[in-house]
Amino acid sequence: MTTASHSIQGLASAKDLFALTKPRVMSLVIFTALCGLLAAPGTIHPVIGFTAILAISLGAGASAALNQWYESDIDAVMKRTQSRPLPAGRMDRETALHFGIGLSVFSVLLMGVAVNWFSAIFLAFSIFFYAVVYTIWLKRSTPQNIVIGGAAGAFPPAIGWAAVTGDMTMMPFLLFAIIFFWTPPHFWALALFVNSDYSKAGVPMMPVVAGRQSTRKQIFGYSLVLAAVAIAPFALGLAGAVYGGASIVLSVIFCALSWQVARSKTTEPEDMAAEKRLFKFSILYLFALFAAVVADRLIFA
Repeated sequence: MTTASHSIQGLASAKDLFALTKPRVMSLVIFTALCGLLAAPGTIHPVIGFTAILAISLGAGASAALNQWYESDIDAVMKRTQSRPLPAGRMDRETALHFGIGLSVFSVLLMGVAVNWFSAIFLAFSIFFYAVVYTIWLKRSTPQNIVIGGAAGAFPPAIGWAAVTGDMTMMPFLLFAIIFFWTPPHFWALALFVNSDYSKAGVPMMPVVAGRQSTRKQIFGYSLVLAAVAIAPFALGLAGAVYGGASIVLSVIFCALSWQVARSKTTEPEDMAAEKRLFKFSILYLFALFAAVVADRLIFA
């Protein structure tokens, strides 16, 4: 094999390893973790702050790699995941497992040595929760997989906060709760229009088990809880008017879109405009809400 073909193969392998970390999901993790870090009281050296975000990012990537290692059989069946490195045959499962474990250990040690061990233990638990509690235990066993498993994606802002303060207070708990209650309506909106994928793979997502109409009602119910939790930092005096105004406006829109989903009767994925609108807005909602947390902190600090 020529040197050129060797480098092309190496480049493809690097791309596949990067794909294992689920970069699009990681971008949300990085953003919410950074917001938690910037919103925390006190100061942190920029280099240490960067290292903390790097460690959280690597930990999220490790969780994603372990998730894809365990779920390669499911990914091979579902249309939207068939092109991932493992189901596409571009990587073996052992490589993914070793990469995930190695990245997990490195991220936790980096956080502990460079930042503090409280946030490192927190990070280690978040990796364990996503890889073991959600991926191995919950996802294939209960339609509550996303509800309980939502905690896995809710840890980053709290870890970012802990990197600065070394402790947990009410505000990082509320940031955690926002993502926790945001996760069911976000993922169930997606699950409604990719329902056939989950059904084919045997994953007991709520639309598969309880049906579309029950799922739509639950989406609206969780959206109301999310709105209350999102406004709570302002209502409790933990955030100022900038966050308060943003949280109220964004949550009203979120609930309105969720109500449209609850009223929808469509069964064909291509006709599910309300579900697709909610799914897209839910991503904007989380980014905007956490950006408001930081803006509020910078203005009223």
